[in-house]
Amino acid sequence: MAALPTVILPGYLAGASEYEPLRQELEARGYAARVVPLQVYSWFPTLGGRPVTPILRALQATIQRTQAEFAVDRVNLVAHSAGGWIARIYLGSVPYGGQVWQGREHVATLISLGSPHTSRERWTRRNLDFVNTHYPGAFWPQVKYVCVAGKAIQGRRLGLGSLWRQEHYLAWLAYNSYRLTAGQGELWGDGITPLEAAHLAGAINLTIPDCHHSGRGGRRWYGSPEVVDRWAQYLA
Repeated sequence: MAALPTVILPGYLAGASEYEPLRQELEARGYAARVVPLQVYSWFPTLGGRPVTPILRALQATIQRTQAEFAVDRVNLVAHSAGGWIARIYLGSVPYGGQVWQGREHVATLISLGSPHTSRERWTRRNLDFVNTHYPGAFWPQVKYVCVAGKAIQGRRLGLGSLWRQEHYLAWLAYNSYRLTAGQGELWGDGITPLEAAHLAGAINLTIPDCHHSGRGGRRWYGSPEVVDRWAQYLA
């Protein structure tokens, strides 16, 4: 029996073209995949903590097209970064943005990659509080949740004078990102999302060593071949 097709949801302020290599990695392993056709400007209406309804509509339309293309009732969903918690809204039954999405009827497996499922940042909390209040943890029993977290950088509080060294800059950036997300900065994570925020209670939680939040600069990330091998098995 062939695996269900996979829909890839990009992360915040990212366009579909960044995920073409990931789509190809999945296809090479026998998993048909489609990317939600977002552009960077697709995210502009969501800035400042406004509803992510435009992204949900694009996700819904892509899933419907993929279902029709492959003649299936459900798909697998791979969501990077903010896409992970946006996908959890899509699965839900409580009205959001004037619509009940009911995506759990169309998704068999949700794999989140470096997704901040919790946050203390005041703009993000408007949406994340909605998600975690109505759908805490791996909420829907008919959906398999897999949460993948990278452990690449420990946040460090450093003086500005030392940031000319790349490793110091990345540790400083991680510290500030983790602190904004989890309330403390000297944690481990993928450089953007700390481990604690990337996992969900009740999910299959994976931690991947030396895995960064994105592949920019040639870094090893969730879409690198050897990392894809770790989580793609859950699409079978």
